[in-house]
Amino acid sequence: MGSERTARAEASPMRLLPWTDVEGKPCYVVGDGTGYVSRKADEAESIQLDMADELLGHAIDLLGDDGATAQQVRFLAGRLTESLQQVVRIAESRGARLDAIPPGEAALPVEEGRPDEGSG
Repeated sequence: MGSERTARAEASPMRLLPWTDVEGKPCYVVGDGTGYVSRKADEAESIQLDMADELLGHAIDLLGDDGATAQQVRFLAGRLTESLQQVVRIAESRGARLDAIPPGEAALPVEEGRPDEGSG
């Protein structure tokens, strides 16, 4: 596992974090992806993705309701916009880290306790 950490540290020296500073500027962390800030970023991304999924469910329900008001739809559009900005930031961060991994490098192992995609 040590060689995987080394490859990760060399592959992605900077990670775009899922939050900004007080002025709205992007925040980054430098490291091998195993430190405290990286773990907090992973947690924040997970929460943001879960919230986006939940918001999508609300959007489907509201847009299917013929009685929805313009004010409700505008509010929904605002929350969807915020959520989409977060999801795009996560995608950019993860994409940048994937792009930084040299071809042929070993992929990181699947997190224990989580099923592989496609199984089930």
